[in-house]
Amino acid sequence: MDEAADTVETVETVETVETVETVIFHNPRCSKSRGAFTTLEETGEEFRTVRYLDDPPDRATLERILDAVGGDPSELVRRDDRYRELGLADREPLDRGTVIEVLLGNPELLQRPVVLRGGRGVIARPPEKVADLFRTAEVSDG
Repeated sequence: MDEAADTVETVETVETVETVETVIFHNPRCSKSRGAFTTLEETGEEFRTVRYLDDPPDRATLERILDAVGGDPSELVRRDDRYRELGLADREPLDRGTVIEVLLGNPELLQRPVVLRGGRGVIARPPEKVADLFRTAEVSDG
């Protein structure tokens, strides 16, 4: 069994997302998410974990994620079998409102992991994007 999947974590609810400095929307069954989690641990900084399948993000949280990540909103949606079952492939590109509605009804389609730090965020695929997020924050803070 993968040791990282058994890591004890501080799990927060989506309501606390706006009040913490760094947060990861995490699925411990996903190797990319576990990799980002490990990268966050290695920074030595405190962070919060939201297991989004157990505590799905609400509309306001999805809005904050989209604002922080920037770019094409449809990148926040996983393109897997469920995506195709919902007929979303025929509706591409997905606009911001559609992305929010899809994720409210299907949180399993949230591209993972998402890491927010301050007002910035990344979809940490690959997990090394977490380090980029910290470097970007240091440059803009310094």
